[in-house]
Amino acid sequence: MSDLYTRIVDRMTGGLGRVISWMAFLMVAIGAFNAIARYVGRFIGINLSSNLYLELQWYLFSLIFLLGAGYALKENAHVRVDVIYGRLQARSRSLINVIGSVLMMIPFCLFVLWVSWPSIRNSWVVREGSPDPSGLPRYPLKAVIIVAFVLLLAQGVAELIKDIRVLRSGGDEDTEADDAHAGIKL
Repeated sequence: MSDLYTRIVDRMTGGLGRVISWMAFLMVAIGAFNAIARYVGRFIGINLSSNLYLELQWYLFSLIFLLGAGYALKENAHVRVDVIYGRLQARSRSLINVIGSVLMMIPFCLFVLWVSWPSIRNSWVVREGSPDPSGLPRYPLKAVIIVAFVLLLAQGVAELIKDIRVLRSGGDEDTEADDAHAGIKL
């Protein structure tokens, strides 16, 4: 059952990672368009730019950051101070990961979900919008906070299962930990 869970979550996170890479491309394209439109508009005397483009770029950055957290965790691409960690055996790294997941990451995800819910609910009730003219609605973006932390929590549990698998196997080989964390390569 746990293998099925980790495969499903890894596959979902991998697919989301591909979507995020396209969001990054789109964000850069919108930023470039907005910069060019601003200068061309000044030259011809017509406003070709809009707050909508600025906010869309900002929203895409927010989506990339929020939704990319689980993907970064899956790919072991998150920020880590590994002066010591990188030199440890696979079993020791897995033990550190289990302790960190149980004592920090999972409780933090649950705390953010609990604390952010009232603000997000209120944003949806009032259909919060941008204070800027021609801006975008804010309430859908705020809802992504919940989605992002649920996805991060799901990937965190999947990684916890993989680390527990390494600890139970009793081996100290690096390839064993790499295999446990490999999931499904898409």
